[in-house]
Order: sequence, then C-alpha cells, then structure tokens
Amino acid sequence: MSGAPHSKSLLKTTVAAAAAGAVALAPLSPSLAQEGRGGGAPLSVEIGRNDAFTRIEFGGVIGGRSQVRREGERVVVRMGTTAAPDVSRLRVDPPEGVKAAETRAVRGGTELIITLAEGAEARSGVADGAVWLNLYGPGKAPEAEQQAAKPAAQAVVPVRAVSSPDKTVLSFGWSTPVGAAVFRRGEAVWIVFDAAAKMDLAGAKDLGPARDARWAAGPDYSVVRIAAPEGLAVSAQGEGGLWTVTVGGAPAGASDVEVDRSEDGSATLVARMAGATKAVWLTDPLVGDRFAAVTALAPGKGLSEARRTIDLSLIPTAQGLAVETSTDDLQVEAAGDLVTLSRPEGLMLSPPSAVLEAGDHAADAPKKADHPGLILTEWSELGEDDFTARHRRLQDAASAETMAAKDDPRASIEARMAYARFLVGSGLNYEAVGVLNALVAQTPNMLGEPEVRGLRGAARAAVGRLEEAQSDFSGAALAADPATKVWLGYIAANQGDWAGARAAFAAGASVIDDFPKAWRARFGAAHALAAIETGDLDAARQLLAYSFSQQAPAADQLTARLVQARLFDLSGDKDRALAVYKAVARAPLEGIATPAKLGVIGLELDKGALPANEAATQLEQLKWRWRGDATELAVIRKLADIYLRQGRYREALDALRSAGKRMARIPGASDILADQSNAFRALFLDGAADGLQPVQALALFYDFRELTPVGADGDEMVRRLARRLIDVDLLDQAAELLKHQVDARLEGVAKAQVATDLATIYLMDRQPEKALQAIWSSRTTLLPTAMNAERRALEARALMDLGRFDHALEVLDKDQSAPAREVRADILWKQQKWAEAAALYEARLGDRFSDPTPLKPVEESWLIRAGVGYSLGGNRAALQRLHGQYSPFIAKARSANAIRVALDDSLSGVAGAGDFAGLAGGADTFVGWVGAMKDDFRKETGGA
Repeated sequence: MSGAPHSKSLLKTTVAAAAAGAVALAPLSPSLAQEGRGGGAPLSVEIGRNDAFTRIEFGGVIGGRSQVRREGERVVVRMGTTAAPDVSRLRVDPPEGVKAAETRAVRGGTELIITLAEGAEARSGVADGAVWLNLYGPGKAPEAEQQAAKPAAQAVVPVRAVSSPDKTVLSFGWSTPVGAAVFRRGEAVWIVFDAAAKMDLAGAKDLGPARDARWAAGPDYSVVRIAAPEGLAVSAQGEGGLWTVTVGGAPAGASDVEVDRSEDGSATLVARMAGATKAVWLTDPLVGDRFAAVTALAPGKGLSEARRTIDLSLIPTAQGLAVETSTDDLQVEAAGDLVTLSRPEGLMLSPPSAVLEAGDHAADAPKKADHPGLILTEWSELGEDDFTARHRRLQDAASAETMAAKDDPRASIEARMAYARFLVGSGLNYEAVGVLNALVAQTPNMLGEPEVRGLRGAARAAVGRLEEAQSDFSGAALAADPATKVWLGYIAANQGDWAGARAAFAAGASVIDDFPKAWRARFGAAHALAAIETGDLDAARQLLAYSFSQQAPAADQLTARLVQARLFDLSGDKDRALAVYKAVARAPLEGIATPAKLGVIGLELDKGALPANEAATQLEQLKWRWRGDATELAVIRKLADIYLRQGRYREALDALRSAGKRMARIPGASDILADQSNAFRALFLDGAADGLQPVQALALFYDFRELTPVGADGDEMVRRLARRLIDVDLLDQAAELLKHQVDARLEGVAKAQVATDLATIYLMDRQPEKALQAIWSSRTTLLPTAMNAERRALEARALMDLGRFDHALEVLDKDQSAPAREVRADILWKQQKWAEAAALYEARLGDRFSDPTPLKPVEESWLIRAGVGYSLGGNRAALQRLHGQYSPFIAKARSANAIRVALDDSLSGVAGAGDFAGLAGGADTFVGWVGAMKDDFRKETGGA
C-alpha cells in the first residue's frame, strides 16, 4: 500500500541493496517479478499422465510463484506456503522415472523433492500463470522437448536515456505498438509493458537523479524498475511503439481514468480506460507484496488521484492502472475500454445512494421504513387530500426528478422512492413495479440499494410474480433484513416449501406486527397452512386465530377460512370442514371459490354422498373454471385418481398430461409428474393393464411412451408388454418394442439380454438375418455363462435357417448345453445325417420315459425324429430300445399314429427318406421350439 510506512520500508531496503554492492543496470532475476492469477485457490497441484511423460502443474496465487531447481538426481520445487500439498499420488503410484517423492518444511515455505531414476529427465516452465514440471522416464525425453526447453529468442528493445541534473527522459523503442503502465511505488518507478522482450540498457547508463534500473521479462510481459527519490515527478507519453517516460522535472498530468461502480448494481468497480490490454500481477522484490499493473495503448492516460476501498487501493499513475490489495482473490480483468475489479463474493462498497444528492421534497411524503422489505400502514394515508390529489402530487414530483436525472446522474431518487412507497402501500403493485423498473433502467447501480430491491420484491410478491420477487430478495444487502425473511416465508408457502416457509417466518417474526393488517392476515394464513402441512396443528390454530384477529378485508378472511377447513379435515371434524368449504364456495371470487368446491367434492366423495361418475363430471367442469396455478393441479390430480379407480386409464393419463409443460414451474407440478409416472407403472409394471387386449395395451403404451422410466423398471415394462404381444403372435410389434430398447436405451449386459430376446422373436417370425444382426450388434464381454450359451444357440439356429450348416456347427463348437444340443440335432437332421441326429434327439429326451405324464408336443417331435432317424440309419437295436421305453405313451399322445409308425422296427432298413417325408414333416421341431420360447418369456416376465 502507498503511504509513509511503506515509503520507509522501501527506503531501508533500497539502501541495504546499494550497500551490498548492487550493480546498476543489471538484469533483474525473473523470480523477483512474476505473473500469476488473481483468483481461485491460493495453491493447486494437478497431476496428469500419458504414455510419454507425467506433468505436474502448480497453479493459483501461490502455486504460480513456485520455483523449480535441479540438485543432481533430485528436482526441488519450492512453494511459498507452510501447508504441505497433497502429493500422496506421487508416493503411492510414482510415475516412470521417479524413485521417490516427499515434502519437507523450510523457512517460509514447503519444498517438494522428487528423486529421479537413472536416465530420467525433468523439464519445467511457466504457462497460463502456472508452473509446470514434466517428468520423463529413462531415454524418453524427446529431442523436440529438449529444444523447446531452451529459452526462446526474445525481441530486443533499445532503451535510451537523456539526463540532466533534475530529470531523466527514457525512451523505449518497440517495433510494434504495445500497451504500458507507468507509476511510482515509494522510491521506485515501475514501467510495465504487455509484451515480452529483452531490454537493451546500454544507451541508458546515465540516469541523472535516478540511481539504478533493473528489468525482467515474463512469458508475455516486460517490466523495468528504476530507483528514484520520492520527490521526483513521473510522466509518460506514447506514440505507437515509442514510449517516453520522464522521471523528474515539472509534473505533467495525463488524461484521467474514470473509476465507478458497475452499472448492473453488483459490488464491482469498473475503470473506463481506452485501449486497456492486460492485467499483469507482479511481486515487489524489496517489499515482497503483490500488486497488479494494467497496461493500455497510447496515447497516455492515467489516474491522477488515489482511490481506496477496504479491499484494494488504486495508486496514482502516469499511464495505465496500478492496483494494490491485501486479498488473495481479487480479480482484475482488462477488456477493451473497461477494467473490472471484483472478488468472488463482491467488493465491500458503500450503498449506491451514498453518492446521490439529497432531495428537497414535501414533508408529508411517505418516509423510508426501518427495514428494506417492510410496508408501513402510513404509506397509504391521504391526510387532508383525496387519493387523486395525493397521487398526482407524488407522481409529478417523481416525474420532475426523473427529468433531472437525465442530465445529472447524481440527482436524488427520493421523490421516485416516495411515489413507489405510496403505490405499494395503496396496493397498486403493478404500478410500483413499473416505477422501480424505470428507476433501475435509468440508474442501473440502484440495484445495489436495499430499499429498491425490497420494495420491488414486495410489489412482485403481492401480484404473484414469486420467482421475480425471490430474485429481488436474494441480494446480499437484504440478507439480514427480518422483513425480507417474512416475504421469503410467504413465497415459500406459496411454492409448497412448507419447512422453508416456517423457518423464514420464524426468522422474521419480530417485524410481522409492523406490516399493515391485511398483510398480517395473509402472512398468518400462509404460516398456518405451512404448519398444517408439517403436522403442527396446534400452531396452525394459533396462527389462524391471529389472522382472524386482524379484521382484514373479506377476501383475506375467506382465504384464512379455506386453511381452517383444511385444519378441520385433518383434525377429523369432516362435517365442520364440509360446512366451511360450502360456505366459501359461494364466494363470488373464483380464485377462492374453486379450491373450496374442490374440497366439497373430495369430502362428499369420501363420505359416499357423491357418486364417482358425478364427481368426475363436476371436476371436469371445475378444471376449466380456474386455470394456471396450484388449484388447477389439485383438480387434475383428484380427477385422475377417480379415473384410475374406475379403470379408465386413458382418461386418467390424458387428464394428468393436460397440465403439460406450461405448468412445470408451478408448485405441485412435480406431484403431477409423479402421478403420471405412478399410473404408468401401475399399468405396465404392476399388471393394471393386463385386463386390456394386447393391442389396446400397446396403443396406450405408445400414446404415453414418454412416461417409460429410465432403468430396469422401464426395461421390464417393455418386456412384459412384448410377452403379451408374443402370446397373440403380434411378433412384428413385439420386435419393434424391444428394438427401440436395444438401439436407444440400453448398454452393456442389459443391452445384450434384451437383444437376445429380440433375436428370439425374429427367429420365431422366420427372419434369421435380423436375428443375426441383433446378436452381432450387442456383443460385449463378461456376459453370464448361461446367456452366452443361449446367444450361441440362437446364432447357430439363424445360420441354420440360412442354410449355413457348417458355420452354425462352428459357432456351437463344443457347447453341450441343452439349447446347443437341440440346434445341433436340427442341423444334422437337415444334413440328412440320420443316425447322428437321432442320437441327439434321444439324448434331449433323456430319461423322460420314467415320467408317466403325457409327452409335450416338442417331446413328441423329438421322439418321432429319433425313431425315423434310427430307421433311416438302420439302427434296429436303438429303435427297439425306444419302442420299449416309449410305447406306453402312444395311447395318450397327440400324434399317436406318427409315433407308432416311427417306432416300428420292421421298417428299419426297408423304408427310405421319401417314405418318411410326410411323417418327419409333421414332427417339425420348430413349432415345439416356438412354444418353449413362449413359455420362457412368460416365466421371465411373471406372466400367467
């Protein structure tokens, strides 16, 4: 900071440096002036790794000033903090080329020591305000990296000095236009440029009254520091790339830089400086503090007087800006002609109204309340005037003030605020919002004035614009205002946030009695409703008593009666609740009568006094009587509930959908979405739609398909519906359902499972090409063994249907699972390898002969094919064995004659394939396989 103590410190350190034998005009060590980032965490350590190297970046205010040095096989990174960073990843999982990593505390900081393996390399540098360190394994440091690590050749800027006993004129000859900042800090003059270059000081050996100069270059800036007695003036002039800095002589003022609050009302300062180019963060090598220099293009422009806030100081400059701060998170951004000074939580600034002139207005004008969000009863008082006269007088004063403010931004706002108070107090809230919006549009920084935000928030809340009101009340200036807490409680109650409403009302309880009676009644009713919804019925009774005691207007009393009816209902006094609802339902105000009629319908329906059909008819009419708020949502929910109980599923879902996205932001909209989801789940997951015909269920599903939940439940819904379609042979529709799941919703194992079902359906529908596509497009690793076997069998069956028998057998390989043996038998049968196929069919039967129950159709097919195969293969012994085992089943078999002929051993070796053609065709194993697949689908989806 500037000032006497700071100057003494500089003097002492400068003398000490001179006594130590500092060489004038010597280059300044780059570590003494560094660029960093103004915001973010003070120190961040980020580690990244690829096949070539490991990169460690030290960022933040402290990390950006880290120093890297090499000590033999060790790389040492010194950080200016005593808090050791977390480098456990380097210890636990050291990268290639690193033997060990540890931290150690040193005076004034912490050092990270990385021990390299033999042959390993390390490179370091600075980029984007962060220090980086690349670690390479032995022999992996590329030549390109080694070349890049060498310092790049910098431009050379000649510096010339023309000196006399009382002043020195320095000229900097850049080849292109550059921005500059020139200013004094104590006994030093700083010259900062927004480009990196080497300063050639050979022509500036004689500095006249100044003593010495040092320079340094960062990645994208250059800085020169000149020691000069504090009494010497500093001025700067620029023209393109030529900058002239005069130290000493007569003071020469520069065009002033304007600094003011941000126009958006935020706690931010904005400096208007034409041609601002860059903010450079520097560290003073003698004092050790950190400051920012903001460069700007020629012609010269500077700040003539110091400006100070709690967070920062702007010191006088001959060119550009210089910002001193004691904070670590000050952000300085230069963009075009504006320089923005801010902090993440805002700067600590005085209210915007502090700079306005005091207005001279009527003594009877509405006065400011003690709290920004408070409405006073006296604001609506008329005195000796009638309403029209008082309104006109306040309006004229506000209009005159508005006209004056066009020419004078410091003009008072008192007349406009008085007019806004009168409008809010009189219930003319839309008009009040218009007045306050006009005030903010003309003077944007008034958004930082607490009363402006409080009054506009109150007016917006009063007309139901709750989200806009909540935005006004969210300002930091209103955080501790108890009246604001009352409004936030009222807003929360209207949004259905009952716990939040109770907490906010409790926080503002001390000022509720300072509001007008009408608002006391409204707040009491809203708080009572919140108490009811949170189960505190005793508190609700007390709050309703308070609301009724205010003798508020009739509309507010009727609103409180609605809450009272709700209280009676929950307390078990249904008759009394019904009586209150009926009384309120006769009110001529639709906004109050509609929810009362809804209460009447609900209670009479519960008591059985009103048939469900009649209740639905009344609710349909009520739905169109009052629209656009939570009341309509409540009507829709009740109507949908009745339809669901009656099994009118489409009407229920249509009613719930009627709310649509237009009411998504209204309190209770989430309950509507939940109702839709629950109804859809009940239909297609819990079996409510099982009574519908499959085609009707499919149509209902498609009409409300957007309600399908994400995840396992949604997949199960689709599979259940697909099973019903399969049962009635609507295979195309079932396949379409599952294909959407595979293509759009699923990944991994779940996708493979559903794709397996899809392939099964395609095979049942005689579409082997699509079955193969479904299998192949869903391949993945780590599938369960049973699923892999099932998918192999399906793939082989599809190849078999395409006549690719050898390929199908290759897919099955040595798989001996039941599905694989069945497909292998069918392939051998189609290849006319009768004996081998017959053996497999008999194996599929196993010891089925020991079970006396009648054979299933697929088992009969296997038996017939086994007998025919043995006959055609001439294996009479096997045929006699089959006849002995299965002849007791012939009498009750569906294909008794076919089995009898197939097991006749007298035909073995006599009849040929042509003789058995009709018999084998009738024993089509495909039909049995389709039936077995349908049974499997039923078991998987819980179908009967």
